[in-house]
Amino acid sequence: MAERMLKFVSVPQRTPDKRDAVARRRDWDEIYRAFSAERAAEQAARCSQCGVPFCQVHCPLGNNIPDWLKLTAEGRLEEAYEVAAATNTFPEICGRVCPQDRLCEGNCVIEKGYDSVTIGAVEKYITDTAWERGWIVPPNPRHELPFSVGIVGAGPAGMAAAEWLRRKGYAVHIYDRHDRAGGLLIYGIPNFKLEKPVVLRRWEQFAAAGIVFHQDCAVGRDVGLGELRARHDAVLIATGVYKPREIGGPGAGLAGIVPALDYLTASNRKGLGDRVAAFDDGTLDAAGKRVVVIGGGDTAMDCVRTAIRQGARSVQCLYRRDRANMPGSLREVKHAEEEGVEFVWLAAPEAFLGDGRVRAVRAVRMHLGLPDATGRQQVEPIPGSSFTLEADLVIKALGFDPEDLPTMFGEPDLACTRWGTLKIDHRTMMTSLAGVFAAGDIVRGASLVVWAIRDGRDAAAQIHRYVQATAARPLAVAAE
Repeated sequence: MAERMLKFVSVPQRTPDKRDAVARRRDWDEIYRAFSAERAAEQAARCSQCGVPFCQVHCPLGNNIPDWLKLTAEGRLEEAYEVAAATNTFPEICGRVCPQDRLCEGNCVIEKGYDSVTIGAVEKYITDTAWERGWIVPPNPRHELPFSVGIVGAGPAGMAAAEWLRRKGYAVHIYDRHDRAGGLLIYGIPNFKLEKPVVLRRWEQFAAAGIVFHQDCAVGRDVGLGELRARHDAVLIATGVYKPREIGGPGAGLAGIVPALDYLTASNRKGLGDRVAAFDDGTLDAAGKRVVVIGGGDTAMDCVRTAIRQGARSVQCLYRRDRANMPGSLREVKHAEEEGVEFVWLAAPEAFLGDGRVRAVRAVRMHLGLPDATGRQQVEPIPGSSFTLEADLVIKALGFDPEDLPTMFGEPDLACTRWGTLKIDHRTMMTSLAGVFAAGDIVRGASLVVWAIRDGRDAAAQIHRYVQATAARPLAVAAE
């Protein structure tokens, strides 16, 4: 059916219809409407089926993108889903939150005058259709193994590893300190990017497969890591990184200066129907306030767009570099600008003004200098360029660092790198403790959901090799 493909020369790129920005500001719904079957097939058929698919090469999961695009173009959606799910535990989530403009779509070999294939939108369409038609079933194994694995953290890395191991037949237990599974997928990413039922249905599906979730269970507080090691044949640490990076300067301790994750978690909990005291008393509610968000990553974009929806009086994003050098998705910047966010480029805070509570941010203009060792341009303040932004709420979106897990878990022999992430053997993904593995942000630092999924699946494969080798060892000794 090759004649169905290569339509990029005759069919223009079309994303799913995007809701009007004025309407988007009033609710928390996802901003893109669903593809129709005809539109999805038409856009999938734009794929050139190139011999070296750079979309696949630049996908951390190595997704077989050209294959499932071709199957979609031919109307073979169930097969398309099977191909997508073979390499990706959560294709419906990656289709929504991955920065495709920096990964698969940004590396599409179609000449830029024709524009890339809308890979993320098609991926979302395939998997949402699979859910609607009942093609997605719990990952029940063909036979049960007499081994169990304990996983610390129910975020994307931990859940991806759990699904892989359960399919192999392991008894899998996930220990998570939150009351719902999903980690940042639930409490960090806003609804307008990822509606919570999309995550919660995976939790329900995995539970139906026999994966045991221990929610509200913090390792180091409710159960010790040593106890988990004794209870299970292997343990995977997939806690992610949550400790916010701080900002210094005069006035940094004023009330009204809050970490991004505290702010996003309060908003997401409120959306889930939880009682949130810090939201109800106005501490973490942007309604009617002049909001300044400091940072230029995806978390900063989530904060500014959340503040818009909460009814902020004004929302400004302060970033020390320019648009071309920001780490977040440029697609997200465009969405934010459409919704009324003002970006203040090449500016950094130098002090916070107020009497007990923040009332303004004094910032200084920055200049992009020579590249550093990484090739990224250094930033330098311009003398005498200070200016003031009025602010009732300042949100720090400067990134995240790992918590002190050896102390938290009561395991001083758990080795860390100089950055505080867990040190592993990158061939086996095992930590300094025998039988204890680690994956996701707690190893690589704050990163993308798609990398967490990749790391979780890779760690599961290494755990399988370790458990099988360990189980075979006594038999070999007995045979001698």
